[in-house]
Amino acid sequence: MNKKLKILLLEDDTILAQTMVQILEQENYDVTLVGDGEEVMEYTYENKYDLYLFDVNVPLLDGMETLRLLREAEDTTPTFFITAKIDIKSTLKGFDYGCDDYIKKPFEIDELLARIQATLKRRNPVIKYGNITFDLLESRVLKDDVEVSLGSVEKEIFSLLIRNIGMTVNKSTFFDYMNKPSEPALRVLISKLKKVLDVNISNIKGIGYKLEKL
Repeated sequence: MNKKLKILLLEDDTILAQTMVQILEQENYDVTLVGDGEEVMEYTYENKYDLYLFDVNVPLLDGMETLRLLREAEDTTPTFFITAKIDIKSTLKGFDYGCDDYIKKPFEIDELLARIQATLKRRNPVIKYGNITFDLLESRVLKDDVEVSLGSVEKEIFSLLIRNIGMTVNKSTFFDYMNKPSEPALRVLISKLKKVLDVNISNIKGIGYKLEKL
C-alpha cells in the first residue's frame, strides 16, 4: 500500500495508544492520536480522515456521543468502537449512532488490521475515468488495464484530481503532499501526469488545477 490512509485514533490509555500508533504507522497508515472527544471535534473540523478508531470510555465527550455528533454533522467516515465491555444494549446503541464495527479489548492486532483493510476497501472503491482506473486503497493507476509507473507523490496528486473530477483543487492542497512544495514543482508534476496518462488537466490561474469531466 503506497497511499497513506488517514486514521484518527481516540484513546486515552497512553500505553495502548502508543502501541497502536506504532503498529498502524508500520502498516503505512497516517495516524493522528487524540485523548478526548472534544479534541476529535476540533481535528475533524479541519481535517478529513479515512477511518475513526474510537475508545468508548474517554474524558469530556465519550466515543459514542462523539460519533453521534459527527453523524449529525453528516460525517460518514467509517468508525470502529474500541471497548473492554460489549453488551447487547451498548452494541445496539453504537450501531444506532452509526458505528461500523466493534473491537473488544484485549484484541489481536492482526484481527484489527484485517478489519480495517476490509472496511477501507469497501469505502475506497476503484475510480474509473475513461481508460484510466485508479485503485485508491492499493494506490495503483492503470491505463487500458496496464499499470502505469508513477512515483508516490505523483499518485497523491492524481488521487486528489480524480477524487474531485470537474472541481478545482487548490494549490495549497497539492503542496501538503509534496516533499519540496513550490508552484514550478507542481507544474512539472501536472505536466507529467498529462503526458503519461493523456488526461485533460486544466490550470485554473492563481487557484489550482482540475481534472476535466469527460
